[in-house]
Amino acid sequence: MKRTIALTALGLALLATTARAQDMLRDLDLTSPAMVSAEMSRQEVEAMLADASAGTPADFTGKRLSGLDLSGLDLTKAVLRTARLNKTKLSGARLDGAILDQAWLLDADLRGASLKGANLFASQMARARLDGADLTGARIVADLSGASLVGATIADAHLGADMRNQSMGLMRAVLRSANLAQLNARNADLSRVDFEFASLKGADLTGASLRNAQLGGADLSGATVIDTDFEGADLTSARLIAPIGLDRAKNFDKAKNRERLIKQ
Repeated sequence: MKRTIALTALGLALLATTARAQDMLRDLDLTSPAMVSAEMSRQEVEAMLADASAGTPADFTGKRLSGLDLSGLDLTKAVLRTARLNKTKLSGARLDGAILDQAWLLDADLRGASLKGANLFASQMARARLDGADLTGARIVADLSGASLVGATIADAHLGADMRNQSMGLMRAVLRSANLAQLNARNADLSRVDFEFASLKGADLTGASLRNAQLGGADLSGATVIDTDFEGADLTSARLIAPIGLDRAKNFDKAKNRERLIKQ
């Protein structure tokens, strides 16, 4: 119990600021049994899912499931709060409406998974692979530094900071150095999200909010930005080569450091 509480507190603190998160991760033993081992087998996970009902979803709160092959499983609405799923294979799994708050998914494989309407608050997902995953309408306040979401969907998802509740510091998605090529982010809330040095090549940002987002060094070449709101976004050294619909973007004149933008 004490270890679960400690990991939960650490997960919340890691999202407060990127620099502090990196320092804390360096001090955390990611090779400890708590982070790399599994206390259940795939068969035991399947048994819990089989016993679950619509009113009482399977509850894996705090479970150690790292390294398991859970690919293709139906984990719809499963509770995975504070669970450890580091390097776990969840490719093709169904996690619609699942609760993954404060879960650890470092280097997890979620390629082609469905996470529609899932909750990912204070989740640790550095280097996770979500190529082709569907996170439509999900709430994503996670550290996805170095993650891959090539061809993934975050349409109508909420990654931005809720400025009404920031008592622990700025809590929003972090996608530093992530590969977001061909990402579908139509109408997504990306306000204040950290996209520094991320690749958004060919991404569809139609109707998305990038208000006060950090886009320093990001590559938006070929991205669709029709009705995209750039108010307050920091474009220092960002690449915006051959964008689609820039003349129809919102508040582009109110973006920061436009003079330092790379256009060709």
